[in-house]
Amino acid sequence: MFKKILIANRGEIACRVIKTARAMGIKTVAVYSEADADALHVEMADEHVFLGPPPASESYLIADKIIEACKQTGAEAVHPGYGFLSENAKFAQALADNGIAFIGPNIKAIEVMGDKIESKKFANEAKVNTVPGYLGVIETAEEAVKIANDIGYPVMIKASAGGGGKGMRIAWSESEVADGFASSMSEAKSSFGDDRVFIEKFVTQPRHIEIQVLADKKGNAIYVVERECSIQRRNQKVIEEAPSPFLDEETRKAMGEQAVALAKAVNYESAGTVEFIVDKDKNFYFLEMNTRLQVEHPVTELITGIDLVEQMIRVANGEELKIKQSDVEINGWAMESRIYAEDPYRNFLPSTGRLVRYQPPQEGTEKGLTIRNDTGVFEGGEISLFYDPMIAKLCTHGPDRLSAIDHMSKALDSFHIKGIGHNIPFLAAIMEHPRFREGRLTTNFIPEEYPDGFKGVDLADERAVMLAVIAVHMNKLHADRAVQISGQLPNRPRVLPTEWIVSLDEWNQRVSATDVAAGLEVFFLDENGKRLSEHLVRSDWTPGQAVWQGMIDGKEYVVETDRAKQGYLLRYRGATANAVVHTVRGYALAALMPELKVADTSKMLLCPMPGLVKKLHAEVGQEVKAGEALAVVEAMKMENILRAEVDAVVKSIECEEGDSLAVDAVIMEFE
Repeated sequence: MFKKILIANRGEIACRVIKTARAMGIKTVAVYSEADADALHVEMADEHVFLGPPPASESYLIADKIIEACKQTGAEAVHPGYGFLSENAKFAQALADNGIAFIGPNIKAIEVMGDKIESKKFANEAKVNTVPGYLGVIETAEEAVKIANDIGYPVMIKASAGGGGKGMRIAWSESEVADGFASSMSEAKSSFGDDRVFIEKFVTQPRHIEIQVLADKKGNAIYVVERECSIQRRNQKVIEEAPSPFLDEETRKAMGEQAVALAKAVNYESAGTVEFIVDKDKNFYFLEMNTRLQVEHPVTELITGIDLVEQMIRVANGEELKIKQSDVEINGWAMESRIYAEDPYRNFLPSTGRLVRYQPPQEGTEKGLTIRNDTGVFEGGEISLFYDPMIAKLCTHGPDRLSAIDHMSKALDSFHIKGIGHNIPFLAAIMEHPRFREGRLTTNFIPEEYPDGFKGVDLADERAVMLAVIAVHMNKLHADRAVQISGQLPNRPRVLPTEWIVSLDEWNQRVSATDVAAGLEVFFLDENGKRLSEHLVRSDWTPGQAVWQGMIDGKEYVVETDRAKQGYLLRYRGATANAVVHTVRGYALAALMPELKVADTSKMLLCPMPGLVKKLHAEVGQEVKAGEALAVVEAMKMENILRAEVDAVVKSIECEEGDSLAVDAVIMEFE
């Protein structure tokens, strides 16, 4: 067995590989850029080697630096993780030329299946049904438009190298093909060092279901069931689960056997994933093969008990698979939520900055329910604009699908992040969505259910009552603490009011609260002080804790909390409420306060996220039309085209190409 391996990656996947290597007694080497000098994967590894500046093209994507790091540390093998150089045949060849093992498939398999264009050609020759499209390299936008017109809209523009949604665009018209082609090439070049793209028909109403395969160097190959990855936004997977709620055993077997046949045809070895598009009638079509470990591999591990990273290492070491197809069993159900540094209330724009608070739910298994959190960050760390915006992969496992979903909802409510925007409210909302809970999924789920973006979840009356009761409980504890402050005048001791008014945004309720042996009794009152209802609260929460957990009327609740300027910020199942507990007099005075006026920015183009100005398409004095591209801002390897909302004349330009801008920085001003 290898004594030392190098992980040619960063973030959560580097940490994930280190954990398995450590369990196997293998020493690890981390590599890092300037932006990752204090990263978690660097701290976890036994050794670390500096690569260079923050851009991946100057650090993580330079094969020679990785090889030199292996020689410097004596690493015998390299695990590439996913992204970066994981599907780069030239990198694998360079490792082989230097006597370093590649923890992944052979070079031929990478060349044939890791390249999206070549893989489709090979699949066609192998009589595997594929999605219609043009498999050649496309040189110009004009050629791309002609091809798209021939195929018929909508079409998908995809990077030939890499994956993860980078370099991918859906185009519904000629103009969108022209814009999307340029952006796809640029993103592909930035992310993978390869700007080739191809075009295929975009199948509407599909499910995205993939088959995990494992193969060794002896010709043995098995499929390790499937993962449902249909919940996607902008072609980026958001929530994955295993198994799929759609497949029956017959279809699962047919897809699995086809995936294994494809793997054997290229003498595949290591872990890999064959992705399929599946229609409503369970017809499936080969999409691509990822010759690497997938981001969503934990859900497969949770339902099978197979450590895929361990198997990759053992296969690379020349060992024969000890797992046979008959050994693979489905045990329960697993969910994965990708937690990203992005603001769901601002069209999911990237968010960068420092993690002022980072408190994930506790990992482990209790009462048959499991929480697993794969992450590469820590409290006080920084989310950089140079890399993928993933913060963590939160996974849950239960005996069935609904128990896994419910446990995920609780885990998301227990996850406290402060300092940057994040998508936890959106993920929690999906877990509560009736269509998701029923398993009626397609890759169009998000655009269909959230056509205008995510605006939050409206508070139902029952949940408003629950959050109001929690706010009263929290306020009572803070108030009890306040009256015990030393230094008060002995003849004027502070006395707590007997009644309060709770405000949840526009929702208001008069209450009183009384300590009893069993906890805190909260009474809802009418305007005359008559009791309308009563609720018993039991909780060990203390001021300062980020998560409130307790019982209300015998039912358990978990709510994320934070102090706001005038009260509390409460988040539960995708709904966020500002809760303020006033005295009766304070409530009356608050109603007299004037409303703050919001600055008029209607004549400005603001930077919607922290990012790098890649291109300015307008000049001072230029007349621009609604929909016209004004600027391109790159953030976390994704290019964002900013367009004019109305016809206007450019009055001034407040930045230059190459500038790094903060969120809401002024890019242009209009007359």
